[in-house]
Amino acid sequence: MLSEKSRPIIEATLPLVGERLGSITPNFYRRMFAAHPELLDGLFSRANQRNGEQQKALAGSIAAFASHLVQHPDTVPEQVLSRIAHKHASLGITEDQYQIVYKYLFEAIAEELADVITAEIAEAWTEVYWLMADALVKLEKGLYARQANGRMWTPWTVVGKTSAGAGCATFVLEPADDTPATPAVPGQFVSVKVTLPDGLRQCRQYSLSADAESTTRRVFTTKLDDGGEVSPVLHRDVQVGDVLELSNPYGDVTLDDGDGPLVFATAGIGCTPSASALRALANRGSDREVMVLHAEKNLEAWALREQMTADIGRLEGANLQLWLEEPAEGCKTGFMSLQDVDLPANASVYVCGPLPFMKSIRNQAIDAGVPATRIHYEVFGPDLWLASAN
Repeated sequence: MLSEKSRPIIEATLPLVGERLGSITPNFYRRMFAAHPELLDGLFSRANQRNGEQQKALAGSIAAFASHLVQHPDTVPEQVLSRIAHKHASLGITEDQYQIVYKYLFEAIAEELADVITAEIAEAWTEVYWLMADALVKLEKGLYARQANGRMWTPWTVVGKTSAGAGCATFVLEPADDTPATPAVPGQFVSVKVTLPDGLRQCRQYSLSADAESTTRRVFTTKLDDGGEVSPVLHRDVQVGDVLELSNPYGDVTLDDGDGPLVFATAGIGCTPSASALRALANRGSDREVMVLHAEKNLEAWALREQMTADIGRLEGANLQLWLEEPAEGCKTGFMSLQDVDLPANASVYVCGPLPFMKSIRNQAIDAGVPATRIHYEVFGPDLWLASAN
């Protein structure tokens, strides 16, 4: 863990480094991609580079990790590292790539902090970096070892493509070869790789929205993102019969195996992991108490309305509450609020949707007496809250 030599240095310099991370991380990415442009092909998201989200994610994770080490020098933030490791594994990050990141990140740090950096400061931050990198490498090796095959990408044939609500589509795929497939756990995701019109390969993670535990089907539902690059190709170009490259399933925000109450609070396309969980519970004939809370603009926009309402109907202990921005009979109007919701005692709460929505619902759940350890959430795409909300 963090050495006694480095701890006071990190504590003293953390505010300065945190303040300048906003300029350090863009500098780092410019340097790395200039030297290794191949890393943009099928690994790093070009869209997230353009909008600055990737830079924010790196800055947030480094700052959060360093802050944890200062406060708890003998431990690491396991939950944060687990989520990062699952995302990394879904992209096929390898151990040698951490050395590449280190080289260009610390060149950027040296340049941006040239007015204050000393050998001791550089050494202390190097220790922080490798503590984080080594922990992630260990976790990622374990994740790779659990898979039914040793391949990063396997081919799957699109056997179904249907509209699912406003601007959404559901894709059903079957194996295109005989590579053993790993059954997923409801709540997990796969990375989907596509080739863009300019020839660059890009990937994005999508939650499995049904039949997660199957080894012969992969089902995911996507919302068209005009600012992204992967979903437009999926919606516009990919057709039944085409073959896509998919990763093995990953993700640590999954349906628990207990028998206690469950609350799924979702908004928009964030309903996909809860839809997968509901399908699994219905298939098992579960008698667990299940509360489904969902928010949409209107009923027509709800991507998995038919699937979710059918599975709720198959579960004796399930009930549904809807919030719609546009008034509709039998639904609450406006944005979701837990103020008048009687949350079951000892419930596990799963939250998924836009980042502001998740922050709001998480805070409301805590105010309602739900322990933070019982609130689970998944974030797709880079964000600072991933590192700081725990």
